Formats: sequence, structure tokens, C-alpha cells
Amino acid sequence: MAEGISTFQATTDDGDVVGEIHAESWKVAYEGFFDPEYFAEAVRSRREKWHATLADGQGTILIAALDGRPLTFSYFGPSPTRPGDAEIFGFYSHPDGWGTGSAGALIAASLTRLREEGFSGVHLWTLRDTPQSRRFYAKSGFTESGAARKHDFGDGNPIEQVEYELRFR
Repeated sequence: MAEGISTFQATTDDGDVVGEIHAESWKVAYEGFFDPEYFAEAVRSRREKWHATLADGQGTILIAALDGRPLTFSYFGPSPTRPGDAEIFGFYSHPDGWGTGSAGALIAASLTRLREEGFSGVHLWTLRDTPQSRRFYAKSGFTESGAARKHDFGDGNPIEQVEYELRFR
């Protein structure tokens, strides 16, 4: 793990931390995909939604911190569509963390955790038109599965996503 980076499992007290990372990541990475009015509401809702997610105990959220500052989170659990596999439902890094190694350390910790939990593999969906995230997943050992889908984030304008997967040996 890179120097100064630690990883830990989020608790119910980390809703604000996870929400801040999610919102700030969205502000930079996704602004051009949405109408400005909808986008402002989407960013606001991402700040607030994680308290309920953490409270319901569904899935696991890991956080990576650099010198004590949380910068990246992963949210994963059993895949609803692939028995025996896990799905990464969300993986976001605060823009201040880009290039620090926190995302690489966290994806490694997440994959280790999933292997330890006995999953056969893991998959995730990312926007087709986000080259930075696609390069990151490929660098982390994921390959495109060939599957694509349209996903509506709530504004009635579905956006193309592509699926990435990684098999565990």
C-alpha cells in the first residue's frame, strides 16, 4: 500500500464522509452528462444518501484515507445478477485524491476482501464516456465483458454504461 494510505470499513458514522467523496467526484466527472438543474439536485442527493445506505447494512463500504483524510470509497456486495459473484455498486474518489494512489490501494483492498469472502469474481458498470474510470479499471485487472446497458440516473435520459469484470483464480 502506498505510503500514508490506510483503508478501513465504513461505519454508520461515516455517512457525511462517503457523501462528500461521492458528491465531489460527481461534480467533476459527470457534470457534462446532465441538465444543470438536475445535476445540482443529483450532487446534493449524493451528499445525503449514504447515512441510510450505511444504516441498512446492505453491502460493504470501504474507505481509503491519505494521511487520515478519507478520499476514496468502494461499495460492493453480492451481485444481484451473477450468482457467486460480487458487484461493485460504486467506486468514487474525491478529486483531491486523484493521482495519490488512494484509488489503487482501495481497489486492491476491495478485491482482497471479495476473494476472502469467497466470491468467484466481480463485475461493475461504468459510463461508456468516462475514459479515466475505464483506464483505471483496466489498469486494476478488469476487462470489458462486452455487455452494455442504458442507465437512467433519474432525469429520464438514459446514459450508456459498459460492464467490466474480473475473475478470481
